Amino acid sequence: MQDNEQIDIGTQYLDEEESMLLDRIAARKKELGDKVLLLSHHYQQDSVFDFADRVGDSLKLAKNAAQAQDRPYIVFCGVHFMAESADILTSGNQAVILPDLGAGCSMADMATSDGVSQAWAELTEVTGSARIIPMTYVNSSARLKAFVGHRGGSVCTSSNAERVLTWALEKGDKVFFFPDEHLGRNSAHALGIDPDEVALWVRDEPLGGNSPEQLKKAKVILWDGYCTVHMQFSEEQINTLRREEPETKIIVHPECRREVVMGADQYGSTEMIIQAVSNSPAGSSWAVGTEINLVKRLAKQHPDKKIRSLSPVDCKCSTMYRVNPAHLLWVLDNLAAGKVVNQITVEKEIAALAKISLDRMLEI
Repeated sequence: MQDNEQIDIGTQYLDEEESMLLDRIAARKKELGDKVLLLSHHYQQDSVFDFADRVGDSLKLAKNAAQAQDRPYIVFCGVHFMAESADILTSGNQAVILPDLGAGCSMADMATSDGVSQAWAELTEVTGSARIIPMTYVNSSARLKAFVGHRGGSVCTSSNAERVLTWALEKGDKVFFFPDEHLGRNSAHALGIDPDEVALWVRDEPLGGNSPEQLKKAKVILWDGYCTVHMQFSEEQINTLRREEPETKIIVHPECRREVVMGADQYGSTEMIIQAVSNSPAGSSWAVGTEINLVKRLAKQHPDKKIRSLSPVDCKCSTMYRVNPAHLLWVLDNLAAGKVVNQITVEKEIAALAKISLDRMLEI
């Protein structure tokens, strides 16, 4: 698979005025026409987002790529694991391109295939004959998706995590969920699982910091990963808002801590947040606990409503920001010259196993 070392694209891109970059992107995009499908995640900055042919969350965009069989080049304005999923789901005659190879995901990086494999070996040994179903959030590497596919588990998204967790518990005795502790904990709580039957696996600790008895009792074992953006929202912010603006509705992403989700009026995936806010009456007031680009975009799209971030400071996905107009133009210029740069290619064996876990989710 492609590494994350981005080459220096040069001062002719990095020192250019943004207005000139945007004009040149528009011209290149028009020149390339139907050869290119440009995808953008909701957390992307507007200067890139506005050029997208399709927008959405990570899985929706990967599906868009798979459906675009007539587009030889898929330029994915997101992060590395998203581009990997797109490559897994697209055909062999399509190239998936990530404008900046440094656009990773800190949460996905918290669960390596080696780390999870070691934890799996310890967990299976201590729990004996218990049937353990691995379950990975889509925010994970292709290798982890392959690990899950090979062992009878499934991928999930923030919108279907509860359904997939229900399926996994019906199929096995325990679920090993990674990499996001908070999505896993919130999903387990929604299903009514006793907190005493939920264990946290702390990376690099023997048995994840648990006793054998704790792991034998647990129905759900959570990897201790998290999203750095959604960790910036707090119960204190909710309490302050309730005092100062009791009429404001609070909606947050399930990657937030349990107490934040419990304190909110609603919680859900990126797409669910967009729908809830968009479909609310004129004059509604919202505090949104997710990435700031999406929050500001919603506010701009719905001037008849008061929409702002739950946090007093901008909560940005710093790795998503690495995909900027300079790198997007560089990619398009190379395509116009007949050269593919920054192609994301998942090895065939890994892709085949990862696709099993993705297909299993769609079947569920």
